[in-house]
Amino acid sequence: MIVRILGEGQLDVDDSELDALNTLDRAVESAIEAGNEEQFRSALDALLGAVRQKGRRVADDALTDSDLILPPADASLEEVRALLGDEGLIPDPA
Repeated sequence: MIVRILGEGQLDVDDSELDALNTLDRAVESAIEAGNEEQFRSALDALLGAVRQKGRRVADDALTDSDLILPPADASLEEVRALLGDEGLIPDPA
């Protein structure tokens, strides 16, 4: 799957990583629901770090649609709250 981190570009992450990313996404959601800025920052950093670590960079000149779009590392709790859908930033696999 192609994951875009806003402001950084796209990474190709193997679909087998989706469960692990969903676990990290739930931590982001939980922190937002609690309004806990410190926990939110840590959870978002962990999620973005996992995508960077597990993904392979997509060339900047490649025209590839993103399957998932994640906020930038410096996004505020409120900005990410506005991005959350019913299933968080990363939908659970069907």
